[in-house]
Amino acid sequence: MKSWSPPFVPTLPGTGRAPEVHDVLDDTVRPVTPVDGRVSLYVCGVTPYDTTHMGHAATYVTFDLLHRAALDAGLPVDYVQNVTDVDDPLLERAARDGIDWRDLAVDQTALFHEDMTALRVIPPKAYVGVVEAMPTIVAVVERLVDAGVTYGLTDDSGATDSYLDLEAVGGTEGVSVLDEATMLEYSAERGGDPDRPGKRGRLDPMLWRGHRDGEPSWESERLGPGRPGWHIECTAIAMEHLGDTISVQGGGSDLVFPHHPMTAVQAVAATGRSPFAAHTTHQAMVGLDGEKMSKSKGNLVRVSDLRREGVDPAAIRLVLLAHHYRTEWSWTDDALTEGRERLARWRAATALPAGPDAAETLAAVRAALAADLGTPAALAAVDAWCAAAEAGEGSDAVAPGLVRDTVDALLGVAL
Repeated sequence: MKSWSPPFVPTLPGTGRAPEVHDVLDDTVRPVTPVDGRVSLYVCGVTPYDTTHMGHAATYVTFDLLHRAALDAGLPVDYVQNVTDVDDPLLERAARDGIDWRDLAVDQTALFHEDMTALRVIPPKAYVGVVEAMPTIVAVVERLVDAGVTYGLTDDSGATDSYLDLEAVGGTEGVSVLDEATMLEYSAERGGDPDRPGKRGRLDPMLWRGHRDGEPSWESERLGPGRPGWHIECTAIAMEHLGDTISVQGGGSDLVFPHHPMTAVQAVAATGRSPFAAHTTHQAMVGLDGEKMSKSKGNLVRVSDLRREGVDPAAIRLVLLAHHYRTEWSWTDDALTEGRERLARWRAATALPAGPDAAETLAAVRAALAADLGTPAALAAVDAWCAAAEAGEGSDAVAPGLVRDTVDALLGVAL
């Protein structure tokens, strides 16, 4: 699947420090671990409907910052993102709206590309749809079948679904720190089926959904016709493009269970190599006026809607950067006003013929991002330089250009 066009990224003097980010499994902030000399980054992509709301935008901007910080530190990055272009929510939305699910996926994926381009997100090297990856996914499921760690359940229609037997592969130890009651709660809320009769373990993830009338399906001699479960797609795509072990598995905090743990446990079961990811890192939830923003509630603020209203995408990005990625926050009109005002101040200050020396500002932004993507501190450093420049301090003619390049290269904001 074709990705979006990359933004221009200015070259900065010197190099930054290798970034440190939080890991949810050991609750520590530690350096990102390159694998074979490269930072391998897998970020779970969208199910293409109702894109791109601010929860999506916050996630992809956060991992764009990690991407930029790693590149600035001289670390090559292999970034992979999937598109869940066939799944129950997509099929349900297409049926509700009376359109073909494939058309919905194509239209919404294109809109997502436009939003990512507008937000100056560096695209992944591999941008992979589930439909195009079906042979890869089938091969991984069949590998698990061969390992003897799966079982089938047949429903009244005669369709047989394949599940991973978690007990046979050691359960969720090492991939989740949640207690069983919380895992069961999240599984029921987030696409699992813990109460299905006949399952060996209530948390066992579905690997392959046997064909039902009216649903799309793909052929497999071993599994029968059907389509993949949600988690196995990311397992297969990540391993195919990044290898058995990766540096960072990322996404929104709603993936804390079951998606990220199941992605990891399936990979370990298929390869025998542990851990699957050296870091599992999550973007906190974004709300709207104090309530959780979600597709199910319908209280979404979309990037495309704001763009149509004439909002500069750079201002949207500054709203996102004003909050640390691990802190939950709510989108408000006041926050957007603050983002617009900050953008105007930065543009005015960097348009001046001279200003204070900007080397310390560059160093401060680099240090803030290296320390667990500390965007509020990074923005404060730029704010301070702009205030000094507007006060007439300094006579360095190259400083405004260096600040512009710093903001563009590291924060992804074009002034």
